[in-house]
Amino acid sequence: MPRCSDSSRLSLAKSFFRFPAASALAAALVVTLGLLVEPLARGQDAEQDPLFRVEVDLVLLNVAITDRRGRYIEKLKPEDFRVYEDGILQKLATFAEGNEAPRQISAEGERAVAAIRTANPEPLVGRIEPVPRIPPSLGDESLVGANVFILFDTSNFMYRSFVYAEDAIADFIRGLDAADSVAVYGYSRNLTRHAPLTNNRWDAIKGLRLAVAGDETALYNSLLLTLRDAAQVPGRKVVIVFSNGPDSASAVAPDDVRALAEDEGIPIYVISTKEVNKDPISRNVFRRLTSSTGGRAFFARSWQKQAEAFTEIREELGSSYTLTYYPQPNPNRGWRSITVELAGDALDRYRIRTRAGYRPKL
Repeated sequence: MPRCSDSSRLSLAKSFFRFPAASALAAALVVTLGLLVEPLARGQDAEQDPLFRVEVDLVLLNVAITDRRGRYIEKLKPEDFRVYEDGILQKLATFAEGNEAPRQISAEGERAVAAIRTANPEPLVGRIEPVPRIPPSLGDESLVGANVFILFDTSNFMYRSFVYAEDAIADFIRGLDAADSVAVYGYSRNLTRHAPLTNNRWDAIKGLRLAVAGDETALYNSLLLTLRDAAQVPGRKVVIVFSNGPDSASAVAPDDVRALAEDEGIPIYVISTKEVNKDPISRNVFRRLTSSTGGRAFFARSWQKQAEAFTEIREELGSSYTLTYYPQPNPNRGWRSITVELAGDALDRYRIRTRAGYRPKL
């Protein structure tokens, strides 16, 4: 097809405006070209002034402080703590000791309390501060105490010690603080929710007594499901596992369970009835699960040692500190390490236990 010269194009354009129909068509072409050019101009402006999407989730830490003899240190103040994320100093939003309601520490405290009240708080999006919510009462009962999920081994490994384990768990439930809520789950090949989360101790113990011994052990499958249930509950939560044998039926890897607990900020406590040296695989897994999430592992062969382990966990729940913060700007979208330190030379002798870090939600 022959190509038109520049003069031919000019003549053709003039001919459009000699007739009304042609004029309308030309106007339509101009509008269309304008619509095409405008997005290009916006695209050029966007390249000059880029817009970043930033999501910041509230981070909640359960922090246990002990001296060298293992005694819990109480009556510390917010200014005694230094929290670092990837080496970046963080500003605390709220602070609580034991089962008390969180106290606002900074201007972000009101938003943090509202986020704690909801199980899955919406992240802050964009560079502009959102419209502040109506500040909730810092004495809200939903923010007081801990939500305790007990995962009880009901597999065939438990035939001989089933009754003793039930008694130890029942005593633990009776001794919980009045502000605490508790759920009782059992597991063998499948997970059974014997008692949903409740602050009625008798309902929880009644559910516990309904448990019966099952067959194989799918601990990691059941622990993953328990963590997912706990993640839906607002406020502070912990999972306590009572195990009497190695996992023999799970499809889930323990590292996947650990990753979920780290990201959700849920400490895992494990009470194992096996001796430390009798099951090295489970021993190492339990220690990894607990140390990285801020919990503890107990290896208690006798029922007396098991009762002592429950007592220590109960004491820790009432003596630990709950800190929250919104992370400072950090380009790291992967694993973020958390370090908690105490200010002052006199506090260096204390030991600090909390979760090792988390992965931000993308």
